[in-house]
Amino acid sequence: MEHSYLNSVRVNNDSCTGCLLCVKKCLVHAIRVRRGKAVIISDACIDCGECIRCCPTRAVRTLAEPLTELKRYKVNIALATPSFYAQFDGTLSASVLWQGLREIGFDSVFDVPLAGDYISEEIETFFQHYQGPYPVISSACPAVLRLIQTRYPELIPHVLPVLAPAEAAAIYVRRETIRRLNLAPEEVGIWFLSPCPAKGTNIHQSIDVAHTAVTGSLTLSSIYGPLSLAVDRIRNEKNELPEATVGTSYQLAWGLDEGELLSTGCRNGLSVSGPDDVDEILQQITLNKLPDVKFISCYICRSGCVGGPCVAVNKFVGMKNLKKRIAMRRLRERANRSEAMQAARVCDGFPASRQYIKPLKAKPAPPLAGDFGAAMEKMEQLTALEERLPGLDCGACGAPTCHNFAEDVVRGYGTEEGCIFLKR
Repeated sequence: MEHSYLNSVRVNNDSCTGCLLCVKKCLVHAIRVRRGKAVIISDACIDCGECIRCCPTRAVRTLAEPLTELKRYKVNIALATPSFYAQFDGTLSASVLWQGLREIGFDSVFDVPLAGDYISEEIETFFQHYQGPYPVISSACPAVLRLIQTRYPELIPHVLPVLAPAEAAAIYVRRETIRRLNLAPEEVGIWFLSPCPAKGTNIHQSIDVAHTAVTGSLTLSSIYGPLSLAVDRIRNEKNELPEATVGTSYQLAWGLDEGELLSTGCRNGLSVSGPDDVDEILQQITLNKLPDVKFISCYICRSGCVGGPCVAVNKFVGMKNLKKRIAMRRLRERANRSEAMQAARVCDGFPASRQYIKPLKAKPAPPLAGDFGAAMEKMEQLTALEERLPGLDCGACGAPTCHNFAEDVVRGYGTEEGCIFLKR
């Protein structure tokens, strides 16, 4: 079975027991149990990571680079995201965390919220000239973009055409590092500290930028241990550290589901998080039930990126940590949001999204057959088989629903005997 989509969620067959939990949990019905092991249908997968959360044996994991990959590059730069900061107590200074990243292998750090101050300005400018259709859907979460590609392609014109802050940060810091140190592009590693598999997938097979500037991703859970040890040493041994150049509290809030709305000052918007709720609101947009809403920020992880499946701390702990950091940073800012963001824009020649984004393309499920006539014939076979099935969606066949089972049989990935009712 060939796939055109390189998903980051992988199954370890040695640990998989074929328990069907991931099959039933998958929003897009992209998992089957075949020969007693879970199999991911890559073309349907959106890398939401829900299967990672629910797997009792931890057989489902994220494909991400290890820290040893840093040795391949002359200079390595970490992109510090809001979800990264959420892993640590909000009173712990960014300078300490940045020094900890240096001690585990990075040469420098760039604050992604700093890029967010520029992206928020782009979003505000976009809305000043935008004529419709409404609502506009955030482009920050690649899993949501993937869901729109595969299930709601008619909503592609609604997607906000701006870079995600992390991608904008990578473009800027790569360009400036190469210029400042006179390095070749292949000598610079730009690393995203990721809370989810979708971010990692979008680096290796980007759906929203022509050429990503990010080298790879390191999951927050994988670096949390060594970084925590380094941070503890720094707090005990060092009194003076280089000051960290960071963005505003408004962009730091992008780690939470409502943060994007707050950062752009949008008063007529909705924030939605979690696979089921995101799917539901996309359905309502297709039915034209929300034309009077200006902006909708959608995040596939509950509570936003702090609730990603690759974080190290519980999402409620992460929310607490991040909100504390936001409150402390806001005390040091100007009271007016626009003035605070303007004061934080210290990067010369920051990249504009229009130069780097590419149009989002529909990626619906592949047809039942390449020839139209053959596809229609298989559709008739599918309908006939589905009518013979019990319609219980029990999952005993290894597919989430009877319809999925019938489709698998017609596509040649199973036989009718896979249904215990037909076999009996």
